[in-house]
Formats: sequence, structure tokens, C-alpha cells
Amino acid sequence: ERPLSARPQPKMAGAGRAWRVGSLLLPPAWRLRAPGRAFGAAAGRGGSSGGGRLVLGAAFALGGSAGLCLAARQRLREHSAAELPAGSLQLTLYQYKTCPFCSKVRAFLDYHGLPYEIVEVNPIMRKEIKFSSYRKVPILLANAGSPLQLNDSSVIISAIKTYLISRRNSLEEIVSFYPPIKTVTEQGKEVLEYENKYWLMLDEKETKRVYPVKEVRVEEMKWRKWADDWLVHLISPNVYRTPKEALASFDYIVREGKFGTLEGLFAKYVGAVAMFFVSKRLKKRHQLRDDVREDLYEAVNEWVKAVGKNRLFMGGKQPNLADLAVYGVLRVMEGLEAFDDMMAHTNIQPWYQRMEEVIQKTGV
Repeated sequence: ERPLSARPQPKMAGAGRAWRVGSLLLPPAWRLRAPGRAFGAAAGRGGSSGGGRLVLGAAFALGGSAGLCLAARQRLREHSAAELPAGSLQLTLYQYKTCPFCSKVRAFLDYHGLPYEIVEVNPIMRKEIKFSSYRKVPILLANAGSPLQLNDSSVIISAIKTYLISRRNSLEEIVSFYPPIKTVTEQGKEVLEYENKYWLMLDEKETKRVYPVKEVRVEEMKWRKWADDWLVHLISPNVYRTPKEALASFDYIVREGKFGTLEGLFAKYVGAVAMFFVSKRLKKRHQLRDDVREDLYEAVNEWVKAVGKNRLFMGGKQPNLADLAVYGVLRVMEGLEAFDDMMAHTNIQPWYQRMEEVIQKTGV
């Protein structure tokens, strides 16, 4: 999955106004303007065959533009699409451990105490997801009476959250409110986008219960989008900032990812060199400063300022979807120099520790 910044948006009939399906008020097809500086273009994934494919495979494990994540505590088990039994909500997450978008989904599922199986995907062959025409991660297989595949981390989170709040509609019907739309970038590349992916599909009564004030909903959506479109772009330039940091990052990727022995050795050393230079291109693409740490510090302090001094979380006493998204992205740097520097030079630590504690209390 890639961030969707700077991509041309499709125009839909009725854009800019809400419409109703039954008792459900659907949002207009609109783009939220994220706070802070203008976003750069989404991180690219171009590559070559042979050794380049292996390096790019490792880069895929980083979610297209990001670094390392906290090792998942769940036991990894292999599952195919046909193995999900019928019954109540049962979930299988296909992921790369080191993908920030996958980390977002795990943070959401853990916070809500939803049990799920994990299938770690080999970032080179990706045979674990050969059943799917959608060739990115995360993929969530959900069974709420019938099996269903959910794609895109923000769609997954919005759809499952909607299902947890409102059981009036089937999960399949809820997912239909996030239609995939193919668009073409200025470079002529076809990409897949999802409409409404930061919206919860609730009726008016449910909306008032979850979002008693309209501004609360707008704030949550804005910062969820900010995490996808800006914050995630700061990870790679920071975790691959120097050759030493790049090697440490790839060492962690190989240890925690699903690589063969030779694949791992090649990815670790060749990948570290490659991503060190790629990070320099990303820095230029996203118009970052010479010292990319400054952009990271500014971004997380901007988040802390938005949360404010009078709230434990942006969601108040408990995290909302924006809290979970930002936490999911930032924790991919845990154990690396960039993470330690961020904790030492910004005001993020109190909020981050509260997030860790509340997820540990509510998680499975």
C-alpha cells in the first residue's frame, strides 16, 4: 500500500455533497487538506530484475516508503483464503512486519481486543497472497458469516470500526461503501484509490453517539490522512539517513521478515546500500531539509500540539483512529537510532507511552 499524496483525484457524480442510502448518510467525495506543509509525491517502487528485484522486495516490506516496526508478539500461522471458518468475526492479516500500514492495522485490532491470525508474506515471491489479484499488504480476510477480503489499511480500519459500532449492515455491505477507483497519475501510471476511506459509515444517531461534535470527526479524519500522506514519508529518509543506520535498519528487516538465508544476506547488505541512496532521492522528492531529523521532529511536535495539553489522546480519555494511525506509523522505528532521537528531541514521549499502556491493557 502506498500513501496517496499528490495523486490526481477521480471526479464522481455528486461530488461535494452527501447522499443517503436507507438510513445511512454517505459522505461527499472530497479530499481533506492535511495540516502542515504541502505533501510531496508518493514514494515510488520502480526497480529492475535479478538482484534489483530482491532489493525491491525488501523495500516492499517497508510499505513502499517506510522503515522498521516493533516485532509482532502474535504467533505466526499459515492460512489460506479457504481456511477461514464460518461464525462470528474472524480475522487473518497478511502483512510484512516492517510495513507501517500493517502496523497501523495491528494497532487498531489490538486496541479493540480483536483476535486475529497473522500470515507473514515473503516480500520477494509473495506466494502467500497469490490467491489475491491485489498484490499489496496489508490484506485482511474477514469472516462475519461469509469470507471477505479487505484491502488498504485505512479502508480496513474504517470498515471494521463501522462494523463494531453498527451491526445493522453486513460487513460486505459496509465494504461496498469504499469503492476502489482506478486513476492515472501524471506519469501515466495506473493506481487504485478508495473513496471515502477515512469515513465511518454510520447513521445519524450512531454518528452523534461517536462524534457528539462535528469538529471531532473532522479532526480525526484530517490527522488520519496526515499520517498516511505526510508522516509515513518521513520514515525512510530517517531510518536510512546514514550508511550505519541503513545497515541497522536492514539487519532488523531481515531478522523480522520472511526471507530465505541467501535472500536475507543479499537484502541486508545490498539493500542497505541501495536504500541509503534511495532515501536521498526521497528527501529531495518530499522537499525535506538537509537534516531530515528536523522534519521528523517538527511533524511529531505538530501532532503533540494538535492533541494539546488538556487531552490524554486526540480522542480524549481514549485513543481515536487518528491516535492509532500515528502510533502505528511511529512505532515502526522502535529500536533504531531515529526513534531514540525522536524521543529525546521532541515532546512525543508522554503521549507515546500512554498509547503503549492503553494498547497493552486492551489488546489480546
